[in-house]
Amino acid sequence: MRRYVLTGTPGAGKTTILRRLGELGYQVVEEAATSVIARAQARGEDQPWTRASFIDEIVTLQRQRQLEATGPLQVFDRSPVCAHALATYLGRPVSPALAAELERITSEDVYERRVLFIRNLGFCEPTAARRISFEESLAFEKVHEESYLAFGYQLVDVPAGDVARRVAAVTSLISKSSS
Repeated sequence: MRRYVLTGTPGAGKTTILRRLGELGYQVVEEAATSVIARAQARGEDQPWTRASFIDEIVTLQRQRQLEATGPLQVFDRSPVCAHALATYLGRPVSPALAAELERITSEDVYERRVLFIRNLGFCEPTAARRISFEESLAFEKVHEESYLAFGYQLVDVPAGDVARRVAAVTSLISKSSS
């Protein structure tokens, strides 16, 4: 089984690329953090990322989605390494649950070591779940890079550009790696 990760700063276009890949027939797995935020906001909680349990909820949902995914090739919008980057960015310690999941994905070699790093588009549009300025998103992008490199992943840049070109770059890497 081959599991690829798309990562990068918020608002870089990962979800758009992921959805296009899904339309092309790839098995795709949506980002967990956005789901955790949406569920909490639907219950009336405006800023769930301020809650101490937020990172662990992401880790739990990521693991559940990873274990439920089937098929020989899967593409994930983020991974537990992104949860590590988020904890670092928020100034929070790595929880025991996150540490255990990072150990599991490393020891079991869950994800491909080449990670598709979706570069920022030069702006970051706020949403209900994404309340971050472009300047903050650039700092967060750097933390993502550092986290993946610290865990021994190789970053493959997918530069800013139109969606079709970015999807072609991703599918090219996946098809070359799967051959």
